[in-house]
Amino acid sequence: MKRSIRKVAVLGSGVMGSAIACHFANVGCQVLLLDIAPRELTDEEKSKGLTLDNKVVKNRIVQGSFDRSIKSNPAPLYSKKFASRISLGNFADDMSRIKDYDWTIEVVVENLEIKKKVYEEVEKYRRAGTLITSNTSGIPIHLMTEGRSDDFKKHFCGTHFFNPPRYLRLLEIIPTAFTDPEVTKFLMYYGDLHLGKTTVLCKDTPAFIANRIGVYSIMKVLDSMQKFDLNVDEVDKLTGPVIGRPKSATFRTTDLVGLDTMVKVSSNLHQALSKDEERDRFVVPEVVLKMEQNKWLGDKTGQGFYKKSKNANGETEILTLDLKTLQYGPKAKAKFVTLEGTKTIDSLKQRLPMLLAGNDKAGEFYRDSFYSVFSYVSNRIPEIADELYKIDDAVCAGFGWELGPFETWDVVGVEKSLAIMEGSGKRANDWVYEMLASGHKSFYVIENGQRKYYDIASKSYKIIPGKEEFIILENLVDQIIWKNAESKITHLGDGILNFAWHNKGFVLGSPVFDGLKKAIEIAEKDYTGLVIGHQGADFSLGANLGLVFMYAIEQEYDEIDFMVRQFQNAVMRIRYSSIPVAVCPQGRTLGGGCEMTMHSDIVQAAAETYIGLVEVGVGLIPAGGGTKEFTKRVSDSLEEGDVELNALQNAFMNIATAKVALSAEEARETGVLRKNDRISINKDRQLKDAKSAVQEMAEVGYTMPMQAKNIRVQGRSGLALFTAGIYGMRMGNFISDHDQKIALKIANVMCGGDLTSPQEVSEQYLLDLEREAFVSLTGEKKTLERIKSILTGGKPLRN
Repeated sequence: MKRSIRKVAVLGSGVMGSAIACHFANVGCQVLLLDIAPRELTDEEKSKGLTLDNKVVKNRIVQGSFDRSIKSNPAPLYSKKFASRISLGNFADDMSRIKDYDWTIEVVVENLEIKKKVYEEVEKYRRAGTLITSNTSGIPIHLMTEGRSDDFKKHFCGTHFFNPPRYLRLLEIIPTAFTDPEVTKFLMYYGDLHLGKTTVLCKDTPAFIANRIGVYSIMKVLDSMQKFDLNVDEVDKLTGPVIGRPKSATFRTTDLVGLDTMVKVSSNLHQALSKDEERDRFVVPEVVLKMEQNKWLGDKTGQGFYKKSKNANGETEILTLDLKTLQYGPKAKAKFVTLEGTKTIDSLKQRLPMLLAGNDKAGEFYRDSFYSVFSYVSNRIPEIADELYKIDDAVCAGFGWELGPFETWDVVGVEKSLAIMEGSGKRANDWVYEMLASGHKSFYVIENGQRKYYDIASKSYKIIPGKEEFIILENLVDQIIWKNAESKITHLGDGILNFAWHNKGFVLGSPVFDGLKKAIEIAEKDYTGLVIGHQGADFSLGANLGLVFMYAIEQEYDEIDFMVRQFQNAVMRIRYSSIPVAVCPQGRTLGGGCEMTMHSDIVQAAAETYIGLVEVGVGLIPAGGGTKEFTKRVSDSLEEGDVELNALQNAFMNIATAKVALSAEEARETGVLRKNDRISINKDRQLKDAKSAVQEMAEVGYTMPMQAKNIRVQGRSGLALFTAGIYGMRMGNFISDHDQKIALKIANVMCGGDLTSPQEVSEQYLLDLEREAFVSLTGEKKTLERIKSILTGGKPLRN
């Protein structure tokens, strides 16, 4: 059956319901968000003479929930204007409207009887053949279908989103025995392509896959923590980015999610898992129960494992809970020899074996916790999944792990680890031993550019379903045609090259620019197009500030000038080459990364792209073509009779306030992305989408553009108006003297410098102006202070 989703009804407007509604609005759906009508009036409603039949009163709960959601941070919407795609109502008046909707998602309280009552109402109005799903995180899916019609059962499924739905990429799909396989197939497809999710097909087992493994891992960390006498700060140091986990690690994550949520899920698992060999691991420790009793639930109650406080100087500081005394104290410094020895190793896959081989408490902690997880996941097949890749996909997408349990086990060494595991009483399931005995030494292999997983039933490697739709660079090692210390050029097939780079922060310096130049040269000679992008967490944090700082301290201004020229030449080569070039920003795309993006023929941005020209934050101006490009775009957009200064002022403010768009959609609104630039909702599809875009441009006949020489600038007249405004801001103490100096430099470039009248200038003319401004600012003491603050661990630049 051909099915399309244009209208989605969400039943339940709590934290998850409102956020799910927002995400469907993000992808262009018309959304109806419903909740119960209140049973009592508030004092304010009574004073206004309102009754329970008043529409405002009836929608009070849903309106309040939705308002809180769209004001929350991080934002659930790609753009504030998308809120208009969501209409609100209540169950009593508006349930009948679901007859016009393609998909109804139930997100009410986790109570089976309440859910069943909602489904009774849904049955009255739902149109036959439309989807009906539940976002439950713990109630068995099959129990919800009791008493329902055959058509309801056929189109019913569990669809478990993770909170917050916009940002966490996991969507667990849990069919029942009655679910039409075509419905399951559609939900897997739609979740991936349209919602940007890693969709994982799950069995109807307690907590499904991600929470079953993720919560076990957390509870095992608590056990290992006690075993090796570690404190909260030490554990979060050990379980964060150093092992490929989120910065929030273990206890900060628990504070964010809510201690009560962890306690509830773990307790429910202990109750439900009567045959689980590790059932007792889900018993919540007494100290955690005491915290719950004290309402120390984390961010929602103001304190949990951490607490914000004011010190004697009135400054905010973060205190850490001592689990032995239940007293808060200053954050403890966590130092381990094992961690110190791996500081210089950027590769997670190289670092993990060294961490597990450590001879201190850190090494012991890692071995105890990791090997327990390895044993546990091996015993969950086929209970919670028949294929091991599903466990890895679910945990990575739901908990933000860079490597799943089986991927981690491969990195550590499967055969090597088994003897150590056995020595500590942690035995893997028999199928792991059988895998090794049959000559298969790892859970994953790469063959002919395809990543395959070990299939237990057939005892062979199979292609991971759905992954053929993605381009995964690490699988294309055999297709690398050139590389240097920090970058590589890979043939993606069909005459399209990829240029990618790899260093800390994905910063842009000489090795990267040398590689980029080489990629364009090779593509122009023997290929048809180029895709610039990689699959790291962030696209680029900008230029190499450390090098700028070093040259500035030594007053080597000629070297800085050379650096900037090299940067400018690189981005201009992107713009002016004989082959089409796509740039693929994702994550943080700041400063030079933004400038690189703005000079492509087409941008294929990930939806979660946080992009902007942030150079002002370190006392500089964008000089890799960013200031020039905003000026050019204003000039290109104007029609006869338009007031140029209004548009120019908006562009100026983007630069002068270091504006960072917090989504690709928002970047379109700020002018960083153009109308014809494209967005990939699922970032796993981004490189393939970009390749297709470049192929399209090549096939219709790509012609290299000519450098612009007709950029209209205002000269002295425009500069005078900007100067007046900037001085006014300074006199009002809204900006500092140094901020004023930077703002005047930006205005000077955007107005074309000291020109006696408005006129047309070339791109190179503006590039020269922005480079001169950049170099001059590196001689300012305040600029050096700001750069030093960033380099020495000051707060990251934010909008």
